[in-house]
Amino acid sequence: MTIVSTATAATSAPVRVSVNRPNPVSVGTIVWLASELMFFAGLFAMYFTLRATVPEEWAAQTPLLNLPFAAVNTTVLVTSSVTCQMGVWAAERFQPRRSGSIFALNRWGMNEWMTLTYVMGAFFIGGQVFEYVGLVNDGLTIASSPYGSVFFLTTGFHGLHVLGGLIAFLFLLGRSFVAKRFGHHEATTAIVVSYYWHFVDVVWIALFSVIYLIR
Repeated sequence: MTIVSTATAATSAPVRVSVNRPNPVSVGTIVWLASELMFFAGLFAMYFTLRATVPEEWAAQTPLLNLPFAAVNTTVLVTSSVTCQMGVWAAERFQPRRSGSIFALNRWGMNEWMTLTYVMGAFFIGGQVFEYVGLVNDGLTIASSPYGSVFFLTTGFHGLHVLGGLIAFLFLLGRSFVAKRFGHHEATTAIVVSYYWHFVDVVWIALFSVIYLIR
């Protein structure tokens, strides 16, 4: 009769290894954002090429920009990334709605934080339109000069991306309201939308630095 020691049995027992696979939706979003990053890289290359070719245009046109107003608008957009992330953390807790007073921010759910983010993003778009109107009245248009062309193209394409983010927030909030039970699918949607919004904010920080600060 063969006796197998406890140590030998423990050694020969199969070991189960758990593998945490990445969320395919999140991975797909990151890959797509990488392609969008290449698109904006092309816009930056165009900007610096034209600036090196006709520097006198930059010297003549950049004084038209309203730096204090753009700084306030930028602060609003960047702060919206914070509120968006707060909404993501609420979604990860599976808390779609606030559990207390509307003035108790620590009790807010995903819907409140994402709604605030949407309002701040809409404020940014409104500010950008206001700035465009002022520049057009000053004679700077997309067809007036190389500077006007590159300014409106770069900031305009970014503005379209912000609008896309606002539409995504509406989809996220609508899905949250109609869901009978707030679960992993809704939380994943919040996380994916936040990836896009953070990307849009980071791109604008780069655009703001290049266009408004480096004159």
